[in-house]
Amino acid sequence: MPNDRGDSVLDRRNLLKVALAAPAGAAVAWPAHASTPAPAPTPTRPSVPTVVGRGDAPAALAKFDHVMKSFMLRRAITAGQLAIARKGKLVFARGYTGTTPWSSAPPVTPTSVFRIASAGKHITAAAILRLEQEGRLKLSDPITKHLALTPMPGKTADPRLAKVTLWRLMQHLAGWDRAVSGDPLWNDHTIARTLGTSLPIDHDDIMRFMTGRPLDFDPGTKMVYCNYGYMLLGRVIEKVSGLSYEDYVTRTFLRPLKITRMRLGGSLRSEALPGEVAYTSKLTNKSVVDNSGAVVPYPYGGFNMPNQDANGGWVASAVDLVRFERIFDLPTTTNLLSSTAISRAFAKPETGVPSNGAWYGGGWYVRTKNGGLNTWHTGSMPGTFTLVVRRYDGVTFAAFFNRRQEAGDPGFDEIDPLLYDTVSAVKTWPNIDLSAKYFR
Repeated sequence: MPNDRGDSVLDRRNLLKVALAAPAGAAVAWPAHASTPAPAPTPTRPSVPTVVGRGDAPAALAKFDHVMKSFMLRRAITAGQLAIARKGKLVFARGYTGTTPWSSAPPVTPTSVFRIASAGKHITAAAILRLEQEGRLKLSDPITKHLALTPMPGKTADPRLAKVTLWRLMQHLAGWDRAVSGDPLWNDHTIARTLGTSLPIDHDDIMRFMTGRPLDFDPGTKMVYCNYGYMLLGRVIEKVSGLSYEDYVTRTFLRPLKITRMRLGGSLRSEALPGEVAYTSKLTNKSVVDNSGAVVPYPYGGFNMPNQDANGGWVASAVDLVRFERIFDLPTTTNLLSSTAISRAFAKPETGVPSNGAWYGGGWYVRTKNGGLNTWHTGSMPGTFTLVVRRYDGVTFAAFFNRRQEAGDPGFDEIDPLLYDTVSAVKTWPNIDLSAKYFR
C-alpha cells in the first residue's frame, strides 16, 4: 500500500478525498513522541485537550481559528498551521499547539516548519518549467535524453522508456502503476535486497532497480499517480542545471521570494531543522536508514526523506508555501515563471479530462470554477498531512498538521470543505499585508 497519498481521488468539489490507512505490514505502537532540536519548556498538561493559536488572526478572519482548533481537538493533533493570502497579500498566519492528557508539545508558531510531502510536487514542476523557459530542455524530451537509465546486471530496460517524456512524468502518464509494481520510494528493503546493497539506498539504486522492470502500461494512455516520476524529474533538474535539486530551487525561486526557512528534510529526529515540529504516528517500521533491523517510529527512520526530495521532501512553514504560490499568479507579479510556463502547469493531459471534471496538470490538480481555476494538492506520509489550495478568486491557503489519518481517526479530508467554505463565507477581507513580518 502506498504511504504517500497526495493523489487519492478527484471527485471532491474542490479538493481530494484522502483515503488513508495503516501501511501494509506496519507494526503498531502508541504513540511515538519526539521533541524539536531546541526544546521549549514543557507546559503543564491539562486534564482535557486544548489547542492554543499563536500568530496573526485579524478579527474578520476569527472563524478560521475555530475551524483549525476544532479540527485538531477532534483528532488529538498536537501541531498545526494555517496561512491565507488574498491577491498576493498575506492576511492570516497562525500556528496551533495541541495538548492532550497523554502528550504535550512545544509551542507552534507561524514560522515553525513541517514536512509537506506531496504538497510540494508543484515545486519540482515549476523547476522543470523554468528550465524549459530558459531553453535548456523541452517538455517533449524523453527521459532517456537526460538520464542514462541503466538496469542492474542481467536485466533489460523497457524500450517504452523512450516514450516517457518529461511532460508525461509531470502529469503522471509515464507508465508506472504502484498498485501493480509497488512504489519504489517506499520499498527500500526489497530494493536493497535485490541489488545486494546496504541500507540506506539512494536515487541511483532506485533507478537501477526500476529500470530493470517493465512498465505497467503504455506511456500516455492513462493517469496513475507516481512518486517515482517526480523523483526522476529531480534528477533531470540536477543533470540539466549542474546544481543539486535543492540548490536549483533555492537559487531560482526561494531566494528571489525571500523564503529562507524552506529546505529539504532529514529522516531522523537528530536531523530536524530549526523550528521543525515533532511528528507523531501510532505506527512503527523497520529502519531504512541502516542495516540494524531496529523497529523505529515510522516518521523517524521508517522511510528515507532524502530520497523523497523532488516528490515530497520539502520542509516549510505554511506562510512559505503560500508565498511560493505567487509564482503561478496571472498576471505575473514575480516574473519567475512566464505566462506560457504557468499555462503549462495547469494544462489538460493528452488523455483528456476525466468525467468528474478535474485533471492533473504539472504538480497540481485542476478544476474550472466560475471562469477561473481551482488548483490544489495534498500531502501525506506517516506523521504528516498537508493541504494547499489556490482558489479561482485569488485566495490561497495552506494547512499543515504533524500527523495523518490512521485507523480509527475521523477523516482528515474534512479540512478541505471546512476551510474552503469558510473562505467563501468571508464578506469583507482585511486590508492588510503581513508579508514584511515573515519575509525580509
